[in-house]
Amino acid sequence: MLSVKSLSRSFGGVAAVSDVSFDVKKGHVHAVIGPNGAGKTTLFNLISGVYEPDAGSIHLDGQDISGCAPETLAKKGMSRTFQNLQVCMNMTAIENVMLGAHLHQNQSLWAGVLGLTKSADKRLQEEAVALMTYVGVGEYTDAHATQLSFGVLKRLEIARALASKPRLLLLDEPAAGLNDSETHAMTTLIRRIAEGGITVLLVEHDMKMVMGISDHIVVLDQGRKLAEGNALTVSRNPEVIAAYLGTEE
Repeated sequence: MLSVKSLSRSFGGVAAVSDVSFDVKKGHVHAVIGPNGAGKTTLFNLISGVYEPDAGSIHLDGQDISGCAPETLAKKGMSRTFQNLQVCMNMTAIENVMLGAHLHQNQSLWAGVLGLTKSADKRLQEEAVALMTYVGVGEYTDAHATQLSFGVLKRLEIARALASKPRLLLLDEPAAGLNDSETHAMTTLIRRIAEGGITVLLVEHDMKMVMGISDHIVVLDQGRKLAEGNALTVSRNPEVIAAYLGTEE
């Protein structure tokens, strides 16, 4: 579904991502892991159109999307969440989710004149409520975003991403800042999303989560791909262990 080939990006002469290649299979959960500063978020920003690559290519369903703007990628079926929450704090929870569906709204002046927007708005609200229930925050529909806990806001951001009806969902550290019970619930949610047919690519530091839900794992270290494979293969790789834990002289 997604193919990354020889991707590179430097900042001020320092290579943040260097010659990274991997493939993402449709319907699977793929994870990108690595020590702090390994280049994980930069890689995500390249894939999602926040940055343009210096070299290499990114293909979605065989189509070259290298350097495409985020809004273009959203129309092609790619959505993402962020390590630092990007929730609109001046809106209610349901308004945040409804915002994610704007790409699928086709409301014109004549639609307003004929009163067709009322039925569309009602349908949009119903879909937003269903998504909030799906991610486990249905009881906060009318709550203002400022009233919600960090864990609820994390799920709310995922609901908003799902409102755009993506085929590929990128999750940047979905478990960051969550306690054990919230992390367990987030793990269950991600598994459910993948089982529902949405391909998931995530960056995450919580190794228990990664090893428990990932079909395939890519390991980065200092901007380069260090290893890849299933959870068992990666967890037993000596280079991966050394990158995380260090080695004796």
